[in-house]
Amino acid sequence: QVQVMESGGGSVQSGESLRLSCVVSGVTGKPLLMAWFRQAPGKERERVAASDSNSVASVADSVKGRFTLSRDNGKNTLYLQMNILKPEDTAMYYCAATSGFWYGHGLYKDGYYYTPPPDYTYQYWGQGTQVTVSS
Repeated sequence: QVQVMESGGGSVQSGESLRLSCVVSGVTGKPLLMAWFRQAPGKERERVAASDSNSVASVADSVKGRFTLSRDNGKNTLYLQMNILKPEDTAMYYCAATSGFWYGHGLYKDGYYYTPPPDYTYQYWGQGTQVTVSS
């Protein structure tokens, strides 16, 4: 059984930092694309950053220069270091994973190429961790 577990959320002041962690368990022997999404109340879900087993990463323009993605393939763990947080970063942050790898500007999965990859291409989702940034 595949499990996705996020941790590291919290409440901080504007300009402070947080580090989110995501562990995917129950998946072995497959190339795994892992990603962070976020959703604020009343807004659509947004993909923040993604990384495949080769550490190729996609980062949303809204967080470039402030958020850094890293990964430990041996532990199937994805990290999101969030610096210079702003009130508009307030959201529920979700970790998601799927078999496949990042190629160019999209996901290559099961012989198909998705650019950009729709949310439904991610097979496994965590419950989310709340990040609240106050001004």
